Order: sequence, then C-alpha cells, then structure tokens
Amino acid sequence: MAIDKNLLDILVCPKCKGDLELSTNEDSLNCKACSLKYPIRDNIPVMLIDEALPLD
Repeated sequence: MAIDKNLLDILVCPKCKGDLELSTNEDSLNCKACSLKYPIRDNIPVMLIDEALPLD
C-alpha cells in the first residue's frame, strides 16, 4: 500500500490544516498537532474528521 508522494505533499489535516505523516505501517495518515490518525482504506485516505481515531 503506497500513497503517492505528490498526494501526501498536498494533503493536510482537515481539522487544523497541519501536515500529515504516513504511519510506519502505511495504514493511516497522522496529524501530530491534533493527535489524530486518518485511516487509509483500499489505498484511499479517509479524510473525514468523524472517521479519525486518536493517535496511540
């Protein structure tokens, strides 16, 4: 599962507009500012605040 680098460069956290980082196992995009992670399902980032989970 790989997210295109160009896509990752333009995506921001929908809550705070901060930078997102790809998780080490590449199953979510993480916002350290909000302590939220946005899941990646079928290679598509789910960028909905209601779908975000707290960072561990």
